[in-house]
Amino acid sequence: MNDISDVECAYGESSRKGTVFIAAIGVCTLTAFLISLCVGPVTIGIEDVLRSIGHSVVPDLVGGPEKPWYQNIVINGRMSRSLLCILCGISLGISGAVMQNILRNPLVSPFTLGVSSAASFGAAMAIVFGPALFGTLMTGSVDILGMEFLNENLIIVLFAFLSGMLSIFIVIMLSRRRDISRSTIILAGVIISYLFQAGVSLAKYMSTDDALREITLWLMGGMWNASWSVDAILIPMVLICFILLESMSVRVNILSAGDEVAESLGVNVSRLRTTGLVVSTLMTSACLAFTGVIGFIGLMAPHICRMFIGNDSRFLFPAASLLGALILIVSDTVARIVISPEELPVGIIMYIIGGIFFIWLISRRNKEVNM
Repeated sequence: MNDISDVECAYGESSRKGTVFIAAIGVCTLTAFLISLCVGPVTIGIEDVLRSIGHSVVPDLVGGPEKPWYQNIVINGRMSRSLLCILCGISLGISGAVMQNILRNPLVSPFTLGVSSAASFGAAMAIVFGPALFGTLMTGSVDILGMEFLNENLIIVLFAFLSGMLSIFIVIMLSRRRDISRSTIILAGVIISYLFQAGVSLAKYMSTDDALREITLWLMGGMWNASWSVDAILIPMVLICFILLESMSVRVNILSAGDEVAESLGVNVSRLRTTGLVVSTLMTSACLAFTGVIGFIGLMAPHICRMFIGNDSRFLFPAASLLGALILIVSDTVARIVISPEELPVGIIMYIIGGIFFIWLISRRNKEVNM
């Protein structure tokens, strides 16, 4: 009885720790979101930011900001951009956690499995060869849900999305083989990434000056395509994928005991892995298609969360998604103000943060080994 009681106490303590951590990260993300609406080439006070938001939602109850143009800056400029950061951060964070847990390898992420490189390849192909393939269709626009989208952007997004899905299907086919180890799957992801990078290099070599500049900016990663129309497309997709992945968390926990144990408990391991990888890639590719390549979040966020709350997928998935959103929105805010009024691509900030993080992580593990 004492053993059962100890297990229940440990389980309760773990659940409380996970809940408190998620709540704390949620508060930090909301704070970072509000700060991102305040800072920029034009600094706007928090009261005017809240008035701008309130006036857009309930104009009869809340008055507008002190200066009328603040409303447009906050709502149509910064808010749609910050929301895109949150959506992309959530997608990368939870996708990294899911991929790591279902493949039982802490180095797995959309970046290391080749999804980012594949999406880059698709976007580069659309930028360089789209005009030849689609002709005048590239110059038009289409109305979706009352919002106007340039055909060129939609074609780039479609190519990036399909290429990202192609890369993960190759990984899925390999993961189904019994004689393939998990480390080999990582190596396969690296090889796939190099193959798609070769395709990107080919596209650069064959591109015009304007196309080369567009490819280069896309590869750096940024929130330049942010708009409410983009957010309207991503919100339902990210929400549905998040719910699907979170609903798999208990089965993913069982999978951590090993494939044989999971199968003996009624878990269809092959279907679980396939579904997890496909849904993760679906939401990641959709976001990266609009933002370009943003690396390291899928690796960093799950690692940091495990240090505080362990590997329980029920808490790790939402915690990693919120932390991913926090990292990206802070990075984008820094990118907007560091050389204001100009801005840096957020991908540059992420490479710096990711490099520093993994240098620290390697140093920390070396110290633990030496001790």
